[in-house]
Amino acid sequence: MRIVQCPHCDPQLCSPSNEESSIMIKRESIFPANRHALYEEHGYSAAIRSGDLLFVSGQVGSHADGSPEPDFERQVELAFNNLQATLAAAGCGFDDIVDVTTFHTDPQNQFGSIMKVKQKIFGAPPYPNWTAVGVTWLSGFDFEIKVIARIPA
Repeated sequence: MRIVQCPHCDPQLCSPSNEESSIMIKRESIFPANRHALYEEHGYSAAIRSGDLLFVSGQVGSHADGSPEPDFERQVELAFNNLQATLAAAGCGFDDIVDVTTFHTDPQNQFGSIMKVKQKIFGAPPYPNWTAVGVTWLSGFDFEIKVIARIPA
């Protein structure tokens, strides 16, 4: 591993020790207990643990067979249920989420339903960062949520 010194920082504060520079953080795949078929079908992990961070792939409102829930509000609830199961598999919960990105096929018309479900999950501050992105295609789904969480010590 090559360490590059930041030209703007004090070397005393910015340089890792020799011991720190030789440690490579390993990635570990995380899957919920009852993982759905989409992980196998498309070849991806539900989440990756790297150090004390958990990077959760986009979760959708799918049934166990990977098919989408047709009712939009229920689809959002299922996406959050799938997210909760993935977080739990890594020892996390909703309170450990620091960053959220959601994808919506019709944001203007879906926002009210999303906010209703969101309020149940994140009812009080501090709220996580949240970025909402309008998209035209989600492989048959209308809502997807991906997050970054800090794994409790």
